[in-house]
Amino acid sequence: MKRTIAICIVLLATVVTATAESPVAIVEDVQGKVTGAEFMDYLTPKMVIKLGANSSIVISYLNSCRREKIDGIGTVIIGTDESMVHLASVKDEKTECDASHAHATTQETSEVAATVVRSIAKIDIATKPQLTLYGASPLVQVTGRGTLLVERLDVPGERQQIDLDGKQTKGKFYDFAVANKALSPGGIYSAKFRSSRIVFQIDARARPGMTPIVGRLVRMD
Repeated sequence: MKRTIAICIVLLATVVTATAESPVAIVEDVQGKVTGAEFMDYLTPKMVIKLGANSSIVISYLNSCRREKIDGIGTVIIGTDESMVHLASVKDEKTECDASHAHATTQETSEVAATVVRSIAKIDIATKPQLTLYGASPLVQVTGRGTLLVERLDVPGERQQIDLDGKQTKGKFYDFAVANKALSPGGIYSAKFRSSRIVFQIDARARPGMTPIVGRLVRMD
C-alpha cells in the first residue's frame, strides 16, 4: 500500500513539473538590447526579460491569443496569459488562434491523424481536425533533418514534400511564409515528419505570408 502511494506521489510530481515547464508564449520579434529572450524562443511563466534603451520585443501567448509589443527600458515577467511589465510601454491586441496548439503533442495527435491518413479514400469531410490555422502559411515546428510531407485530405492532388537539412530557423522552425509557400484556405491537411503526424484545417479567411505566429503555428516536436 505504501509503495503504491509513493508511486502515485512521484507520478503526480512529474505531471506538475511537466505542466509548470510547458511554454505559454513565443517571441515573435526582438529589436535592440534585450536580455532573457531571443527571437522564436518559447517562454514559460515567471521568466524575466529586460529591455534596454530603444529596444522592443513582441510576445504572443499560446492560450490567450494575446499579442504584446513592449517598447523601451523596462522589465517583463511572463505570466500564463499576459505579461507583467514594469516601466516599459505595452501595446496589446487579440489575434485569431486556436489554443489547441498550446497543448497538442505528437503523442496526443499522431494516433488520430494516422487513422485519418490511412483512411484517406474514405475520409469524412465533417471530421474535425485537431487544430485550425488562421494563417495560410504555416510555421511548423520540426527539429533536425527529414522530409516534411503536407497533403490535402478533403481534395485529392495537393501535396508538398519539403526536404529539411536541419538548418531551420532556431534549428526547429520551418516557415512557409519565408519560403513563399501557402496552403488553400478552407482545406484540411495532414502534416507528417518522421513518425509524427497531425491533421489541421486552414481557416476559410486565412491569408498567406507573415501573419501572427500563434495563428499559424503547428507543433510537431
